Amino acid sequence: MSAAPTLELERELFASGADVVIGCDEVGRGAIAGVVAVGACAIVPQTDAPPERLRDSKLLSPARRAEVEPAVRAWATAVAVGEAGPDEIDAHGIVVALGLAARRALVALHEAGVDVGRSAVLLDGSHDWLTPVLTSPLRIVTRVKADRDCASVAAASVVAKRHRDALMVADHDQWPAYGWSGNKGYGSAAHLAAVAEHGPSPRHRITWLRQPSMLDELDRVPGTTV
Repeated sequence: MSAAPTLELERELFASGADVVIGCDEVGRGAIAGVVAVGACAIVPQTDAPPERLRDSKLLSPARRAEVEPAVRAWATAVAVGEAGPDEIDAHGIVVALGLAARRALVALHEAGVDVGRSAVLLDGSHDWLTPVLTSPLRIVTRVKADRDCASVAAASVVAKRHRDALMVADHDQWPAYGWSGNKGYGSAAHLAAVAEHGPSPRHRITWLRQPSMLDELDRVPGTTV
């Protein structure tokens, strides 16, 4: 297994004045169906060492994620997940949708008693997609590979992944033709074939299906109706 994420950066942020560090990570950005979800994990300076088996959700099997998530919830000060739906992704684009989902997660943390205003919010990657949708400015810190290296972000990724996967399994029960219990809304060959045969569902991101690269993929499947 890869090296465990640490609290090194979080401790630097505490030392520089943050009362709370909120790690955020997104799940479902590249899917063609379902919500984009952003997990938020709040920790404080007194937070203990992270769970031993914690890793970025992409590095964990579904079974291991199911084991780690309860440990994350017990370890963190608070966790939350925000969503933005396919209609919002179609209307505003994925970057704005990410910000909306993260803002909803932060509101949920605030409602749980977290002092979000005195936090440093740690985002995976190099792009601050959160500030443009905030009504009040927050301290935003970006870090490439934060989901791998920073425990608060890795924890957020696990919570968000478990949350979104559960949503896709529930949606599978209503629209079983697309195989979402297996592909979780990503563009597998079988998923694209189902779109070609049945057309898009209300949970599909229509603007994504109409992108030239996706149309090229769908054109390879007879009977496309998008």
